[in-house]
Amino acid sequence: MQGLMQRQELMIISMLEHAARYHGTTEIVSRRDDGRIDRTNYAALAHRTRRLASVLRDLGVNAGDRVATLAMNSDRHLELYYAITGIGAICNTINPRLSPDDIGWIAAHAEDGLIFADPGFLPIVQQIAPKLTHTLRGVVLLTDQAGMPPDFAMPPGIAVHCYETLMESSRGPLEFPVFDENNAALLCYTSGTTGRPKGVLYSHRSTVLHAMAMNFADNLALRAVDRVLPAVPMFHVNAWGFPFAAAIAGSALILPGRHLDPASLLHLLNSEQATVSAGVPTVWLTLLSYMRETKGRLETLKRVLSGGSAFPRALMAEYADLGVHVTHAWGMTESSPVATCNTAKPNSLALDPERLLDQQATQGRTVFGVDIRAEDLNHKEVPWDGRTPGNIVFRGHWVASAYYKMPETAVGPERWFPTGDVGVIDPEGFIRLTDRTKDLIKSGGEWISSIELENIAVGHPDVAEAAAIAVPDEKWGERPLLIVVPRTGCSPSPEDLRAFYQGKVPKWSVPDRIEVVASLPHGATGKILKTELRRLYAGQSG
Repeated sequence: MQGLMQRQELMIISMLEHAARYHGTTEIVSRRDDGRIDRTNYAALAHRTRRLASVLRDLGVNAGDRVATLAMNSDRHLELYYAITGIGAICNTINPRLSPDDIGWIAAHAEDGLIFADPGFLPIVQQIAPKLTHTLRGVVLLTDQAGMPPDFAMPPGIAVHCYETLMESSRGPLEFPVFDENNAALLCYTSGTTGRPKGVLYSHRSTVLHAMAMNFADNLALRAVDRVLPAVPMFHVNAWGFPFAAAIAGSALILPGRHLDPASLLHLLNSEQATVSAGVPTVWLTLLSYMRETKGRLETLKRVLSGGSAFPRALMAEYADLGVHVTHAWGMTESSPVATCNTAKPNSLALDPERLLDQQATQGRTVFGVDIRAEDLNHKEVPWDGRTPGNIVFRGHWVASAYYKMPETAVGPERWFPTGDVGVIDPEGFIRLTDRTKDLIKSGGEWISSIELENIAVGHPDVAEAAAIAVPDEKWGERPLLIVVPRTGCSPSPEDLRAFYQGKVPKWSVPDRIEVVASLPHGATGKILKTELRRLYAGQSG
């Protein structure tokens, strides 16, 4: 016997329709490339999204077609999120910070028929277009006629359009169809893998469930009174789901465009009275450094969600002193991305401030809808004792089952997807990642966590950023090399930094060699690029 409940397909467009109906006047703020602030609201955006759906139909987009975006955070990009998926097509958000070779490969692999691009990314499109003539039939620049570049050319057969001109000539709003919630909706390519980027294909169902879970009280818990500024780009795992979670809650959205430097970010956070933000640790590290130098302050920001890499404990404490609570979350492109969120449990309330901060610096505990465990080499679950490391695997409603067009990567019958991370789980269920499998340092038969070395280094008052990698050693096989960037005006010595490790890690974990450099290389999503560091320091012994 089945229950007597109505059934409605979980559709991405339903989140915007909810926001338009029940939070129609709530603001959506966009900063343009020239710094101008444009304002709209959910009701107006929903109306334009229906017009955009008509434009897409006129451009020959059908259900199942892939449509690429090469754009930063803006209301126009948000319209594309909803309109492309709303007509049953697939929105392929491409990271413009990748190499042109990888961007061209992604567009070809996805077989994108159209690319919607910010004008600033036109040089990238021009570079890759000659290799896409067999699939790409049009490029739409996300601007009005006044913002169209004066001189540009595309290969024959690839038309160029102005976004706002198309919108003005639209035949009118299109009503969105209803179809199977398991249909594909969004396609993101992860840059955190070896070799070429790999595609993760999300469904309408998985995206809606992920957005709903983000707003659980013990997760992000957005509210209608919040003003949310996602500093994480919309090409990075769909801005971690913020455009959807904000619509469900009716929160105002503040979209910063390409201006993510500390000065611009601080000004927008304050002038638009943001209460919640999100971004990788590098964003908050550089913002804090800027505020130290300029005596700047955060006037309204209360909560930050950070992920992508470990958030240093010392940095978390500094933000707490400013009245900003940092919530550490973890996940991957393969998990939409949120799989864990660090919020307190009853026993957390009994911890002293230092131990509580230790707990808050972990990756947190598993979100309902996802299941996570740590396995030994025989794929058996290791104990939840906070000490026994294992390979982290997960499964769930918004976890990938395989990579796009790579059936050989499909997970087995139990559906545990390997993350490539190593970590421990404590008796309370809090997960602490000790390293990426490829970043672990094995010295004399003992494993050394590069994350632990980096977090300790960033706790030094003279250090702004740090990375630890393995270098060859004749005696021990590998030894850790620590590379640090000093804070402005500071000159930490290797001897002082080594002394800072005393009593914090076993003696054999302390780096023998420490390099002080002006900057570290960062990848397309803001993470420290350890592959480049390994290349730069290849062959250098510890």
